[in-house]
Amino acid sequence: MPKLKRSETDERATDFVEALDRGLRLLQCFGTNVGPMTLSDLARAADLPRATARRMLFTLQRGGYVSGDGKLFLLTPHVLTLAASYLRSNQLVAVLQPVLDRVATAANEISSLAVLDGDDVVFVARSSPARMFSGGLEIGYRLPAFCTSVGRAMLGQLDDADLAARLKTMKREALTPQTVTDPKALLARIATDRAQGYSLVDREAEPHFRSISVPVRRYDGVIVAAINMGAHVDRVPAQELIDRFLPLLRDGAESVRSQLL
Repeated sequence: MPKLKRSETDERATDFVEALDRGLRLLQCFGTNVGPMTLSDLARAADLPRATARRMLFTLQRGGYVSGDGKLFLLTPHVLTLAASYLRSNQLVAVLQPVLDRVATAANEISSLAVLDGDDVVFVARSSPARMFSGGLEIGYRLPAFCTSVGRAMLGQLDDADLAARLKTMKREALTPQTVTDPKALLARIATDRAQGYSLVDREAEPHFRSISVPVRRYDGVIVAAINMGAHVDRVPAQELIDRFLPLLRDGAESVRSQLL
């Protein structure tokens, strides 16, 4: 990335709107709790003075994003318009959704699309066979990148030196007894995944669940997302992920490469 000139840096600093940043941070804090939250709890979670949080909440309430009685506050369905705007405007979702539908139908399993967001992966689209109960990872669900097949497939875009540095600074907490957290071991696994063109993670992100992913590349070869399929360990063995699911995922990712800008 080119280094910004001092004038450009100063301009960006003066363009920063602190009130908007605080309001967005406050919205995110609702996700830390189930049900209504008090003003004090929200102020503490957002690291804001209570008076500032109160003004933000009443502003969000006036915009229809929050409801409350002055003591307890709750997000309204109107906040979903923010997510809907992302999904409608995102080229990846528009292009990959038919692929997910095709893959899910062919394999009779759920298929998902994920992107990197910092050190996490976020699932932004999914498809499941019509006969199947729509469970599993919902749109917007987040998981650490280091222990998921979609995350490792995308982290493979980094060379070994950059990947090693990234892994060392990344928060690596074990989610299951099988989760690999050692940075050297992770580097070796992601390097192997990069070479073979797919990632298979077995019970590291969630107990009793294994998944396989392939990177999604745009026209110039840059990895911009990953698509995956997964299943309960008692129902689908690991080799079946490779034999039956991997060809479908590879064909789907390759079929849209020229469409992604």
